[in-house]
This record gives sequence, C-alpha cells and structure tokens, in this order.
Amino acid sequence: MPFTPFHMGPALFFGLALFTVFDLPTLLVASVIIDIEPFYVMYLNVSGYPLHGFLHSYLGASIMAILLALIIYPIRNKLNRIMLFLRVSQEFSFKKIVFTSFVGVFSHVFLDSFLYGEMNPFFPFEGNPFFNLTPISTIYVTVYGFCAFLLLMSVPLYIYRISRSAKA
Repeated sequence: MPFTPFHMGPALFFGLALFTVFDLPTLLVASVIIDIEPFYVMYLNVSGYPLHGFLHSYLGASIMAILLALIIYPIRNKLNRIMLFLRVSQEFSFKKIVFTSFVGVFSHVFLDSFLYGEMNPFFPFEGNPFFNLTPISTIYVTVYGFCAFLLLMSVPLYIYRISRSAKA
C-alpha cells in the first residue's frame, strides 16, 4: 500500500475490538513493518527488485513476524508504559505477541495482494491470484475505504475502551 498508515486502520480497530486476543502495540507495528521493503527499494533506489517483493509474501512475512516477536517481547514492559499513558494497558505473553505478529504481517500481505500485480504472496510460487479480481479502480476504493473506515471506527471504540477502564 503506498500509504502505509492505511494499514493502521484495521490494526487499530481489531486490536481494540479484540483487546484480549491481540497485543495492540504488536499488531500496530506488525501491520506496517512489511513496508520497510518498498521504503528500502524506493529511497535507496534499488534497481531490479520489485517494490513488493519477498517480504510481501506469506513466507517473507512469517520470517518478519518471528523477528518482530523476538524484538517486541523483551521491550514489551517499556511499550506498556506508553500503553498505560494511552489508558490501554494489556496483559501480554510471548505466545500472544507471536500470534499477533503473524496476524499483523499476514493482514498486510493479504490487503496488498489485491493492489499489486508484482507481488507473489505464495512465494516460491509465481503469480498473484488476488490481483485483477475486480477492476483496479474498484479495488483501490474498496481496500482504502475499508482501511479508512476502520480507522474512523477506532475512535469511538477507543473512547469506549478507555471509559470502561476508568470505571474498573
């Protein structure tokens, strides 16, 4: 997705809606971390490598999910200070962080699969079976609209979540 922050909409919404299932900070980071690949390609002017290459496959995303979990788990207490400030502190475990990492990176690959023909989501198999299922203009509006709508719906969900924590 050229506008990486759009991935935050679904991550924030589902992270708040399924608060006991997902580790919110992990889900937010995991939903955007895959875009280090196009950032690297575009800003370092790497030629011959697609914008949405290996990390935009389920295999590459799996490796990233494991690395991310190994990074986030040791710093989770520090992240929890931010979450306390935002009034959305959570219980966490390594298992929950690993699960959430996979959900976040896989959701990124899934959403981008509809938008980019150069992706090979099932690498090492070539091709993208999700691309061109519908006209590109329709799918762009649908995917971006979905992400933006969920971001907007996250605001009342966040307010609800912090109002519940204030009463507890």
